[in-house]
Amino acid sequence: MKATQVLRDEHEGILAMLAVVETAARRLQNGKEIPRDLMTNAVGFFRNFADKCHHGKEEDELFPAMEQRGVPREGGPIGMMLVEHDQGRAFVRGMSDAATKYAQGDPSAAPALVQNTLGYVNLLRQHIWKENNVLFQMADQVLADTDHEKLYAAFENIEATRTGPGEHERYHAMIAEYQKLAASWS
Repeated sequence: MKATQVLRDEHEGILAMLAVVETAARRLQNGKEIPRDLMTNAVGFFRNFADKCHHGKEEDELFPAMEQRGVPREGGPIGMMLVEHDQGRAFVRGMSDAATKYAQGDPSAAPALVQNTLGYVNLLRQHIWKENNVLFQMADQVLADTDHEKLYAAFENIEATRTGPGEHERYHAMIAEYQKLAASWS
């Protein structure tokens, strides 16, 4: 399997969680409540699965491998992806602050929670599209099969050391649970 396919597969889980938090944010925007822990759990998912694990694979392994094969960091898609990773982290920090306050029973945190969540959703959906349709295709053109094999092994190591055993499964179960909840709001 190509290493880029691993990242595409992870995007599917991230997109599913984005749909959940967007539905929750819209619910808050309409003056309705959501479970107090939903957004703090989502922040944990975005920090651990999406950032530490997924973005870690890209930043620590894929991007350097692409650079070694001649794809420039500055002025190209790699540089843009790094900027967007940082923008996403800023949104998640804002989500975290507001989600913590909301979870503690402070309804005045809802507007900031909605704003940061919807900003993050919009950013990440566009970001994922660019990676799937531009960056990963570029990677597949410049990386050799041996590069993909090395990346795949490095990705496995990142999963084992950054998220720990069973974490991906736990996150997928959480996404499924929240998807059912979000569907019940329709």
